[in-house]
Amino acid sequence: MKIGKVINNNVVSAWDADGKEVVVMGKGIGFQKKAGEEITGKVEKIFRLESPDIRERFKNLLAGMPLVYIQVSDEIISYAKKVLDCELSQNVYLTLLDHIHFAIDRYEKGMFFENALYEEIKCFYPKEFEVGLQAVKLILEKTGIELPDHEAASIAVHLVNAEYNSSMHDTAQMTQMIRDLTRMAEEEIDFSGQNSFYKDRFVTNLKFLVQRMVLLEPIETADDWQLYEFLNNHCKREYALAEKMRDYVKLRYLCDMQEREFYYLLLQLKMAGNMKDTAKK
Repeated sequence: MKIGKVINNNVVSAWDADGKEVVVMGKGIGFQKKAGEEITGKVEKIFRLESPDIRERFKNLLAGMPLVYIQVSDEIISYAKKVLDCELSQNVYLTLLDHIHFAIDRYEKGMFFENALYEEIKCFYPKEFEVGLQAVKLILEKTGIELPDHEAASIAVHLVNAEYNSSMHDTAQMTQMIRDLTRMAEEEIDFSGQNSFYKDRFVTNLKFLVQRMVLLEPIETADDWQLYEFLNNHCKREYALAEKMRDYVKLRYLCDMQEREFYYLLLQLKMAGNMKDTAKK
C-alpha cells in the first residue's frame, strides 16, 4: 500500500489494492515517510471507514492522539463486537476514542464526574456495562490509569449509541424513559420473589418499545381489533396502567405510542406479574 498522507509517526492514510482510502496504524510506520512511498514496518490495524466524513474526522482526531489510546479503543470495540454479537456504527471509532482521551485527561487533572444514569445503564444494558467494566480494566492494564466504575457506564452508552446508531441525547432519553416506566409498573405490580423474573422480561420488552418510539418510524401493520376488545374487557387494571404510561410519555417525552404499541405494552404488563391490591381497607 502506498501512503496518501502521514497523520503522525504511527498512523497514515493509504490506498488499498482496490483504490479505496484506508487508515493504517502501526508503530513508527509514518516516521520520516512521505506521501507516495510504500508502507514499511509492521501494520497493526487497517481501518476501513466507508463514510468520507467519518474517515476525515477520524484522521483529524488521530493526528494528536497517543498510539496507546488508539490501540485500547480498537481492542474495546473488537471485544464489544464479540460480546454483543452485532455490528456497531463506524462512528464509534470516533466517539469512543475521543471519550477515552477526554476521560484520561480529566483524571490526570483530578476532575471526577459521576454518570447520573449509572444504576439505570447497569440494569437496562447489562452486556454493554460488562464491556465497559472490561474496558476500564484494559485502560488500567495499558496506561496504568485506574478510571472509576462510572466510566464503565459512560463507555456502555457509547456502545448503545453504536448498536442503535443513536445520539447521546437519544440514548439518555431512552434510558430515562425505561426507568420512569419501570418505576410506574413497580408501583402497581408485585415483582417480589419469583416475579422478579417477570420484571427482567418486562424491562427487556420495554426497551424494544422505547427504542421504536424514540428512534424508528411507525410500523405499518394491520391492527387486531378483536384482540384489543378482548384485552379491554379482561385486563381493566392493566389497561388503566398502560393508559397512564402512554399519557406520561406523551407529556414528558413528546413520544406518541401507536395503538398496537399500547396493546403490546398492556400485554407485557399482564404477563409481568400480579397486580398489587391497592384497594383501601
